Parts: sequence; structure tokens; C-alpha cells
Amino acid sequence: MHGSIGPSCAIGLFENGTLTVWSHAQGMFPLRRSLSELVNLPQEKIRCIHVEGSGCYGHNGADDAAADAAILALSLPGRPVRVQFMRDEEHGFEPFGAAMISSARATLAVDGSVVDWQYEVWSNTHSTRPGGAGNLLAGWLIEKPFEQPSPEKIPQPAGGGDRNAIPLYNFPNARVTHHFIRKMPLRVSALRSLGAYMNVFSVESFMDELAKEAKADPVEFRLRYLDDPRARDVVTRAAEKFGWSDWKPAHERQGRGFAFAKYKNIAAYCAVALDLEVDENGRIALGRAVAVDDSGQAVNPDGIRNQIEGALVQSASWTLFEEVHFDASAVSSRDWATYPILRFGDVFKSVEVEVINRPGAPYLGTGEAGQGPTAAAIANALADAVNIRVRQLPLTPARIQAAARA
Repeated sequence: MHGSIGPSCAIGLFENGTLTVWSHAQGMFPLRRSLSELVNLPQEKIRCIHVEGSGCYGHNGADDAAADAAILALSLPGRPVRVQFMRDEEHGFEPFGAAMISSARATLAVDGSVVDWQYEVWSNTHSTRPGGAGNLLAGWLIEKPFEQPSPEKIPQPAGGGDRNAIPLYNFPNARVTHHFIRKMPLRVSALRSLGAYMNVFSVESFMDELAKEAKADPVEFRLRYLDDPRARDVVTRAAEKFGWSDWKPAHERQGRGFAFAKYKNIAAYCAVALDLEVDENGRIALGRAVAVDDSGQAVNPDGIRNQIEGALVQSASWTLFEEVHFDASAVSSRDWATYPILRFGDVFKSVEVEVINRPGAPYLGTGEAGQGPTAAAIANALADAVNIRVRQLPLTPARIQAAARA
């Protein structure tokens, strides 16, 4: 889930025939269109004002809080109405990140080279972002409810569930299949990086498995299949900056991991190298992380570093801790005890980010480039540390222990 530290909030005021809503939703114009349909007011009679609030990195409960405030404000003309969700409401009813399953197969020749690559991913929609009353919780609960629109796939090259499912590696034969699952018992929508987080985790974890089978260094193995010179630059530089070739474990259960992706295959390049330790109970302690980013011409290098640093921390939280639990009746992850997130004591011991500046090159989006590579690098470092490959996220101590017993 988005797990915003501050629950969603909104204020509505209806006076002189005009509805004003203050909200921290991502899109004020899409929200206005949704509210217009929900409360049957022309858009010119609605004003949505953005106010700073808890971030959502996608589509959390902010639009739903705004819808509740709008309905209540219409019932109380002239009086401002403030709606704030409680923690259990935010956790239980926000739109979650979509469920995904992937399957990867490949054939290696006698010399260890990849002969063919087959990848499949099953996924729900990755965006039900407001655009109509049927995408708002209140729209389902009013006297004459609105029907939720049928979800649609997001086309390539950006993609949704298949974002980054097509590897940037140049394999002689490759087939990638996206199985779009329309129905889901839980409400899902956009969560930062959409399908790229899962797909990069899967592709880059599998690349390490193939490198091991080919008896090749993971970085060198990737470089064999990268023709893009900028991709090669971030991979090579991340390995050099981390000290990949000279790295030795300081402890018995310490390992290193590497991963790379070009976000959406059209945006920023990002490579991540890191190390970690695993204790006897399967708990992972993150060590040093090095990331190298190429976002084209770097207008604000510090802003780029901030984005990659944030991506590493957020992805580490997803990868080690975050998982929505539910049964046939309800969501059971309703507080920070049942939905733990990364705490200060769990972050990397150090993070270094290098920005490769390309003066004159097109600007490339940075904000979601690091989530997938971080997840895969953690999984690869875990496998290096204890020779255990865990393929289900998050990489909890219980899953690591179960894999060790298997």
C-alpha cells in the first residue's frame, strides 16, 4: 500500500452555489471532473485547490477524502467541513498496488550464453486514477451508486503491468507476454513505478541466476548483452564506484548484489550495487549502497540524487517489510503493527549516488528509476550471502527461514 504517514484529509465548502475543495490529491483537474459527476454540479461551479499533505506517490485515499468532504459540504451550505481518515481507514480502503506474478525461463548454450529468453507477467490494472465518480469510494456508496469503470491496460512504451517487462538486454531470441487480469477482490491503482518494481526485481534476479549457472560474474554477464553505451556506462561506473571486483565479505553471512534498469526503457538509466548481512534468524541488515543514474542533461543534480536516494529507501521498505494481508471478508493490515514499514534503524548504513551528466541530451524522468534495481540488488545480495533465492516479496525473515529449510 502507499502507507502515507499522514492519513488522507480534505476540506469542503459550499457557498453561493459554488463548491470549493482543498485536497492533497495528485491531480486537481481530474478530481474536479470526478466531483462534478459525483455531486451533479457543473465543473465551472467547482474549484479544487491543492494543499500540501502526506505524499501518495500514485493514487492513495486523498481523492476519496475529497469526495466525502464535497458530499458533506453540500449538505451543510456555508460551513467548512473537514474530513480526515483515521489510520485504519486509510490502510483498509486506499487503492493498493496491483498484485503481480511473473515467470522467467531461459536456455543457456554450452559456453554459458543466453540462447533464448521467455518472460510472462500476470497483473491487475495499475491505474484507476480518478476521472469519474465510479473511481471514488463515495461513488459506490451513495443512494444511486456509480459503476466502477472497467480497467484498461496502459499501452507500451510506458506500460502498466508490463512496464519494464521487456529487458533492455540484447538476447538472440526473446518473448515477453503480459496477461492482463481485470478483476481483483481488492481495490488497486497506481503505486510508484507501477509494474516496473516487480518486473525489474524478477528480470534482474533471474539475470543473477543465469550468471551463476554460466559461472560468470553478474556484472560482466550483464555487459555481454548490453549494446546501449549509456547503459554500459551506468553499469560499469556503479561497479567501479562500489569496488565490485575487489569486494570481499567481512562476515560469513554477508553478500553483495547488483541490478540495473532503464526505467520504462525510455527514461533514466539506474544501476545499484549494495551489500548486506543476514543474521541467524533471517533478518537482513542493509549495508552500503551505491547507485549511478543517467537522466540526460542534469539541470538539478542534487534533485536527481534526492530522487534516487528516496527510491532506494522506499524500495528497501517495500522489499523487506511491506505486504497487505486480507481474507475473504476484509483487509487485516490496518495499523503499523500489522503493516510494518522501514524504520530508521533499518536503513542503509550509507548511500552514495553518482549522477552522470549528459549536457545537451534530452531530459529523462528520474523519480521512479531506482525502485526496481534496489529490490533486485537486495535479493541478489541475499542469495550471495546465504545461497538462498527467495522469489516472493517481501523478503521477510519467515520467508528466508522457510527457504533455508526447503
